[in-house]
Amino acid sequence: MEVATSILNVKKENCIQTFYNLETAGTDYFHIDVMDGKFVENNTVELMTEYAEYLNSITNIPLDVHLMVEDVMPFIKSFLIFEPRNITIHYEAGKEEKELLEWITYIKENNCKAGISIKPNTEVEKIYEILPYVHTVLVMTVEPGKGGQELIPGTINKIRKLKEYIEENNLEVDIEADGGINLENIKQLKEAGCNIVVAGTCIINSENYKETIEKLN
Repeated sequence: MEVATSILNVKKENCIQTFYNLETAGTDYFHIDVMDGKFVENNTVELMTEYAEYLNSITNIPLDVHLMVEDVMPFIKSFLIFEPRNITIHYEAGKEEKELLEWITYIKENNCKAGISIKPNTEVEKIYEILPYVHTVLVMTVEPGKGGQELIPGTINKIRKLKEYIEENNLEVDIEADGGINLENIKQLKEAGCNIVVAGTCIINSENYKETIEKLN
């Protein structure tokens, strides 16, 4: 299991020290939650751009960018500057499959991995045809837009279903889960077929980052 630490709730005044502590604690990725205030309520564009800029200059830990935005292409372009490992777009942000595939192709043409994300109410079948074109599926296990929510139990079945489909069709796709993930439910996610988890408050609010990340791993 790989761990992407969401930096959404990292306090600005000591963010550099926190990033350093997370790096030495062994996080696999820094998860950048980009919200535009339209696709979801919160607006984190300014903060996440600033954090991505810092991280790009101080660490070699890869960035895992999650775009929760309506106007997708401008955000893809502005975050490609930071040379992230991957950029994940939302299935629900595309008007049709053709548009989604255009964004995915653009991301991949710029030496970046592409991911597709689905909200808790979106059925996994909706993205089956897109799976051959992406590296990652990000299953939202809470409603996107806020940190600190509780994982929605039904989303674990979606991961299980997705894993079965990926294996049956010999696809090479990572399954990432995001939202309400902690030491109590991580085992269920792993058993369902998830191989990357996004954890925010669970790590940031813990007394020992290294210990928490190791337990999640």
